[in-house]
Amino acid sequence: MKGQAKMAAIAALITLLAILAGAGRLKADDGKGGGPTADVKIDNFSFTPQSITVAAGTTVTWTNRDDIPHTVVSNDGVFKSKVRDTDETFSYTFTKPGTFEYFCSVHPKMTGKVVVQ
Repeated sequence: MKGQAKMAAIAALITLLAILAGAGRLKADDGKGGGPTADVKIDNFSFTPQSITVAAGTTVTWTNRDDIPHTVVSNDGVFKSKVRDTDETFSYTFTKPGTFEYFCSVHPKMTGKVVVQ
């Protein structure tokens, strides 16, 4: 009887380790974003590409490559970055379909659009 209890405990431990190992893989994938991504560059007072189409669930990352500060602010208030200096980024995950127009609050003539399908 003692041997059977020991075997059951070992089997339970192996099962637990297998579950934890799988959870570790999921965390590592989630830590890398897990879902689709897209990039927009801010440079020379413009967003490039100016218009981007992505699937729902995509994380868009804006990177300021300009040598002056910029922001990324949606027209409808869905997202708003702080001022981003050179090489700083701002990311937002689009979970719902729609068209999201945005601008730089420091330079309002800078505009862009994310179309989520």
